[in-house]
Amino acid sequence: MGGFFGVAGKVPCRTDLFYGVDYNSHLGTRRAGMATYDEAGKRFCRSIHSLERTYFRTKFESELDKFQGNAGVGIISDNDPQPIIINSHLGKFAIVTVAYITNLDDLEKELLDAGVHFGELSSGRTNQTELVALLINQGKDFTEGIRNVYAKVKGSCSMLILTENGIIAARDKLGRTPVILGEKEGAYAVTSETTAFPNLGYKILRDLGPGEIVEFTADGIRQLSAPLEEMQICSFLWVYYGFPTSCYEGINVEETRFASGEAMGKTDPTDVDCACGIPDSGVGMALGYASGHGIPYRRCISKYTPTWPRSFTPANQSMRDLVAKMKLVPNHAMLEGKRALFCDDSIVRGTQLNDNVAELYANGAKEVHMRIACPPLIYGCRYLGFTSSKSDMELLTRRIIKELEGDPEKNLDLYAKTGSPQYEALVEKIRQRFGLTSLKFNPLETLVESIGLPKCRLCTHCFDGSS
Repeated sequence: MGGFFGVAGKVPCRTDLFYGVDYNSHLGTRRAGMATYDEAGKRFCRSIHSLERTYFRTKFESELDKFQGNAGVGIISDNDPQPIIINSHLGKFAIVTVAYITNLDDLEKELLDAGVHFGELSSGRTNQTELVALLINQGKDFTEGIRNVYAKVKGSCSMLILTENGIIAARDKLGRTPVILGEKEGAYAVTSETTAFPNLGYKILRDLGPGEIVEFTADGIRQLSAPLEEMQICSFLWVYYGFPTSCYEGINVEETRFASGEAMGKTDPTDVDCACGIPDSGVGMALGYASGHGIPYRRCISKYTPTWPRSFTPANQSMRDLVAKMKLVPNHAMLEGKRALFCDDSIVRGTQLNDNVAELYANGAKEVHMRIACPPLIYGCRYLGFTSSKSDMELLTRRIIKELEGDPEKNLDLYAKTGSPQYEALVEKIRQRFGLTSLKFNPLETLVESIGLPKCRLCTHCFDGSS
């Protein structure tokens, strides 16, 4: 996935840009980049760095002075190097995208057949941000070009474009990823995460609507294209990706997690001594569960942060698994002899859960109960790629369905239906595999109600296969 930040102000923007991008660090693990436009020098200033062995601030802090100008954009992502700087009939511009393009190969062929060439390659593949820029260049202006992207790209694509005149922000045509505008005296900003705003002095102005395109400078914002009616914002943002203080569509992440946990706690008859969240994204749900169930919240497992900052997550999956394990430290004194209930955001492959449960028992837990904030992940994401799974068979659920059915594609609708015999068999198989005393997932209806948007406005494909 990824997160971006852009700012246009009446004074140099480098500090706001630097910290604004950093506040999106939890959304990406692989690369980061920033670009500013220096009006005095009539030039773009850009840097791109790998984050695979470090984190954002260590890469960019030492070179901040090079970013001259009052307007800039930046990004942290799991995808290709960006920003890309382009010179075309539309003028010079720098572009960043939060995108997941599933028909990249088809679009690449279409452009090559039309005589267009690509200058950026990432590990031998076309850079998808450059591809988006080339599709934009097919328009007579930026608005027409962005609409061309919306018409041709399958998956999702939100973007920021830094021009010589200001910044253009465009949200994915179905609003799958958030784009939020902020303002303070003398400046406007745009971000994927509202968490970036408070400490920089910005107030939330509004969310862009699906497919909406705006242009802004230090002096104001003008709409280039009105929002579309249909929206399919990713529900998993509230479950896992979102930082607790962020809001999407005006709905706070932590409030949603608390509400989902409280709803489960009120209806769960399981007798336990305490509730605990698996840091970080399980904490809000566990606090809600403890409130709803009438039991104390205890920090039976804590995250060690002094040498593992939140913005450091290796791109290599084996290293990510190791870092995830090293960050979490069980508290033997709080666990010994306890019937402990733990809340977590989701189960994807099950690697981390397996390690966590073994450690909890080893540290004296009498019982280990697990409650999951969302339904089982039955379908791989084809719109944002929120996990690094290359196929559905990397999902734990699909491997178990294959064991139960002999075919990982069989009866998926029934396995996704809470309370069906197939669903119950799936959950029980997962419980047994990890040696849990009990295991429950929040039903989709509870998740949707906790978010507070109509289901038709949410993307729930990974849970129920809807599109």
